[in-house]
Amino acid sequence: MSNERRAIVHSTKPELAKAVAKRFLSKVPHIIAEFDEATVVLTGGTMGQAVLEAINGSPKRDAVDWSLVNFWWGDERWLPAGDPERNDVQARKALLDHVSVDAARVHPYAASDAGVSLDDAAEAYSQELANHAARSGKYPNFDIVFLGVGPDGHIASLFPEREGIRETERTVIAVRNSPKPPNERLSLTLRVINSSVRIWAVVAGSDKASALGLTLAGASYNEVPAAGLEGRRKTLFFVDSDAAAQVPDSLIDPGEFWTSADSTDEH
Repeated sequence: MSNERRAIVHSTKPELAKAVAKRFLSKVPHIIAEFDEATVVLTGGTMGQAVLEAINGSPKRDAVDWSLVNFWWGDERWLPAGDPERNDVQARKALLDHVSVDAARVHPYAASDAGVSLDDAAEAYSQELANHAARSGKYPNFDIVFLGVGPDGHIASLFPEREGIRETERTVIAVRNSPKPPNERLSLTLRVINSSVRIWAVVAGSDKASALGLTLAGASYNEVPAAGLEGRRKTLFFVDSDAAAQVPDSLIDPGEFWTSADSTDEH
């Protein structure tokens, strides 16, 4: 696994969202060209939605063959289908409803009104991952995992000092008594997240500054779950200037954000 961890800073939230969208739209066609498909894990939250909206609004949006992109979610709120607070609903509104996705390649979690229990829904998503796993593994080959980071350092629905962040066997967990509403959720585990070739954490706001600083300084992932992120090739933190307030200068990317070489150096 790579130990490369960089914070790439942009001045404002809109600039941050547009920059991540630009990188995504340049990267995905290269992935598809090499592997005939791309597999992406989406996140929720304000910045997760903002990035998808920026992708949808980009003039380069249709340079991607969306029918060859597989979509999964890092976590989901245990709410009824169609609830506007569900991550999959937000993603469809921001991007997926506007591009030519293959419905068979879109993998949402079960909804709370689907007639299954929370535990059964976790098992069903775990089985879905296994059904699409490469080389008889337990989950697909993920090319990009998008994540947000909470003020407490949580990622997906893996919260500090909870058993979920320490889970090493299961691929998907049911989350109860979440410290942020709703209190029931579903989440990929850290081992699955870290199986991705690239992890892109998008972090904005002064309330995230402490967690981001601790993350990049190497805090315990039990106390700051984001500190446990380690993609197979790259783990990048795309942040706005407010979130970067407590990040040491030595951990901030010195300035080079986008070059033509960068579009191919991760294959």
